[in-house]
Amino acid sequence: MQKTYNRTNFHKHTFCIYKEVPAEEINGLKLGYTSKSGSSYYFTEKGLYRVSNHWGRAANCRWRLLPLAEGTPLKTKIGYAGWNDFYPNNEHENLFYIEVDFDTNEVSFQHKANPKYDGKAQVRNAAETARVIRQINEVITTENWAKYLKFDSINDLRKEVIERLITTNQTFLEIKRKIGELYGTT
Repeated sequence: MQKTYNRTNFHKHTFCIYKEVPAEEINGLKLGYTSKSGSSYYFTEKGLYRVSNHWGRAANCRWRLLPLAEGTPLKTKIGYAGWNDFYPNNEHENLFYIEVDFDTNEVSFQHKANPKYDGKAQVRNAAETARVIRQINEVITTENWAKYLKFDSINDLRKEVIERLITTNQTFLEIKRKIGELYGTT
């Protein structure tokens, strides 16, 4: 059963992806709380607005902000999250899976309790998720890892390696070996 979050427990070991909203959305709302780090919180029946200049790790939580527009300069932003957008977070349990947008080459992690999770991606703890994300970024941004592999298209090879990194527990080295066995090496 999914834990229910509200204004008394949303800040205790949670994962959440807030959606950036324009400042007008908090006009007329009563400030509910200001943290020691300067973030302000406005509570509603369905969720909360967070006004902050820092996102990502917040104490024992992992809170990301989906921006309204790409490339906006880093400054104080307002994010909204419904109470059902919060999920439990800790460093040890296998709670996270990785997503890659191959059009933009953006790599992100999501919580397995997310209703969009289809069960195909491997679920990992926080440290393993971070390690695999680093490997995926290496595959996306460099070609050195592929120098002994035979391939027609580096982009097709990248996609195959990344899909295996996301959906299996194979190491990066094991994946390169298997691909070398399938397609050959130089």
